[in-house]
Amino acid sequence: MTLEMLIGLFGGLGLFVFGMHMMSEGLKTVAGTKMKKLLEVLTNNKVKAILVGTVVTMIVQSSSTTTVMVVGFVNAALMTLTQAAGVILGANIGTTVTAQLIAFNVTELAPVFIGFGALITLFSSRKKNRDWGSIMLGFGILFFGIAAMSTAMEPLRESEDFIYLLSTYGKNPLLGVLIGTLITGIIQSSSASIGLLQALALSGVFASIGGTGAIQICIPILIGTNIGTCVTALISCIGTSTAAKKAAFIHLFVNVFGAIWVMILLVGMDSIMAINPIYEFIVSISGVFISSSGEVVPNVARQIAMAHTFFNVANTIVLFPLIGYFVTFLDRVYPEKEEEKGLQLDDRLLNNPSVALGQVVKETNRLAEMSFKNFKIACESIMDGNEKLVEEIVKREERIDEFQQGIVEYSVKLSNENMSEEENDRLAFVMKGSHDLERIGDHAMNIGELVEMRATNKIVFSDIANQEVLNLISLTSNTLRDMVELMETEESSLCYKILDEEEEIDEMTESLKDDHIRRLNEGVCNPYAGVIFLDLLTNIERVGDHASNIAQGILSLKLHQGLIAQNDYDNEMEDITQ
Repeated sequence: MTLEMLIGLFGGLGLFVFGMHMMSEGLKTVAGTKMKKLLEVLTNNKVKAILVGTVVTMIVQSSSTTTVMVVGFVNAALMTLTQAAGVILGANIGTTVTAQLIAFNVTELAPVFIGFGALITLFSSRKKNRDWGSIMLGFGILFFGIAAMSTAMEPLRESEDFIYLLSTYGKNPLLGVLIGTLITGIIQSSSASIGLLQALALSGVFASIGGTGAIQICIPILIGTNIGTCVTALISCIGTSTAAKKAAFIHLFVNVFGAIWVMILLVGMDSIMAINPIYEFIVSISGVFISSSGEVVPNVARQIAMAHTFFNVANTIVLFPLIGYFVTFLDRVYPEKEEEKGLQLDDRLLNNPSVALGQVVKETNRLAEMSFKNFKIACESIMDGNEKLVEEIVKREERIDEFQQGIVEYSVKLSNENMSEEENDRLAFVMKGSHDLERIGDHAMNIGELVEMRATNKIVFSDIANQEVLNLISLTSNTLRDMVELMETEESSLCYKILDEEEEIDEMTESLKDDHIRRLNEGVCNPYAGVIFLDLLTNIERVGDHASNIAQGILSLKLHQGLIAQNDYDNEMEDITQ
C-alpha cells in the first residue's frame, strides 16, 4: 500500500464513521419517543425482546450502541438480565441493515443526499426538519466514505501480490476471524469494519477470485467483526453493577458461541464436500453487478451483506432456547449484591394488598440503607479530598432517585386497593418517608459537589475546623445508623434516641457556625473556605432533620395505632427539648 492509498482509505473510513454517527443521531432524535415506548413495552417474552433489539438497532445503526444502552438500563435496574439477553440477540440482527444498505451501492446518489441534507439542516427553521436533514446528510456522507475507500483500494486489484495474499490466507479461516476481531476492536464498530470489507469488494479486488472463493474469504472476517464489537460493551461495563457486567458478558457469549459453531460447521463441510452448499447459496441469491469498466462481475458486496444477515439470524435461532440457561448460570456464578438488585415491586402483588405493602416497606428499608451509605461516602470523600468517590456518589444517587420514584408510583397504585385503616396509615408513612430518604441522598450529592469545589480551588480547612466537622459527621452518622435500624425494628426507644440526637446535631451546628464566624472575623480562616465550610455544615444538619422526620413519622404511627400512650409520648418529648 502506498501512502496515498492509506490516506484515501483513512479519510474514507472517517467519512463513513462520521456519516453513520450523524445518521444515527438524527434517527435517535426523530424516533426517540418511539424507542422509549418500545423499551417500555418490553417484557420477559424473549421474542418481543429480540424484536425490540432488532428495531432499536436498525434505528441507531449500531449493535454496539444498543448493547451499551442495554448495559446502562440493566445498571439502572430498568431492565432484567433476561430482557437484556433478548435485546442483544435482536441487536445482532438489526446491525445487518447497514451492510444491506451499502450493498445497494448508490454512491452516485451520495452527492444528492449530501446537497439536500445540507440545505435542510442549514436553512430549515423547524427542528424536526433539521433532524431529517441530518439523517439525509449522514446517509450521503456514509456512501461518499464508501466510495472514497473503494476508490483508494482500486490499485489493489492490479496487485498480484495482494491477490495471492487474499487467496492464500483464505485457506486459513482462523486468521480471518482474528483479523476481523482486531480491526473491529480498534475501530469500535462492526458496521465500519464490514463497510471497509464491502468497499474492498466494490473496488473489484475480488473479481479475479472466481466461484465461491470471495465469500469463503470474507465470512471468517465477518464472524471476527461480531467478536470485536464486544469490546465496546466490555469497556462500557467497567465500574457498573454486577448485573450490567453480566449483560456485557452475555453479548460476548452470544458472539463467541456463534463464531465457534459456525466455524466448526463451515470447516467441517469444507473438509467433506468439494463445493460448500452454504457458499453456493449465498452467491446464487446475491446476483451480479456491472463494474466501472462495464464488466459483469459477482456482487461480492451483496454476498457479504447476505452472509452477515444469515449468520446473525441463524445464531439467534440456535441461541434462542439456550440463552436462558446461560443467564441462570451467570446468576449463580456471579450473584448480585443486595444493593445492586433492582426495585422488587411487582404489579401482580397488588391483588394481595397486605403482601404488596410488606414488599413496599422492605424496599423502603433498602432505600434507607442506600441513603445512609451515600452520606457516609460523601463525608469520607470531602474529608479525605478523594474526588474519585464522587462518581460512586452520583451513580448511587441515581439509583436512590429511581427507587424513590418507583416506590411512590407503586404506592399510588396500592392506595387504590382495598386496605385497612392501619395499612393506609403505614402506606402514607412510606410515601412521606421515602421522600425524606431521597432528600438525604440529595444532601449527600451536595456534599459530593463541595468535594469538587474544594479540590478545584485547593481549599484547606484548619485543623480545628476539620475536627469540628468530623465530630458533627460522627454524630450524624450514628443518627442515620439508628434510623436504618429503626425502620427495621420500629422500636419506640430508637425514635426518641434519634430525636434526641437531632437536637444535639442542631446545637452543635449552631455552635460550629458561631465559632467559624468568629474565626472569619479574626482573619484566621479563608473566606472562600468559609463558604464551603458553612455549606457543608448546613447539608449535614439537614440530614439530621430528615432522620428526625422518619422517627417522628413512626411515633405518629404508633400513637395512632395505640401502641404507645399519649402521656408517655409527651413526657419523652419534654425530656428531649429540655
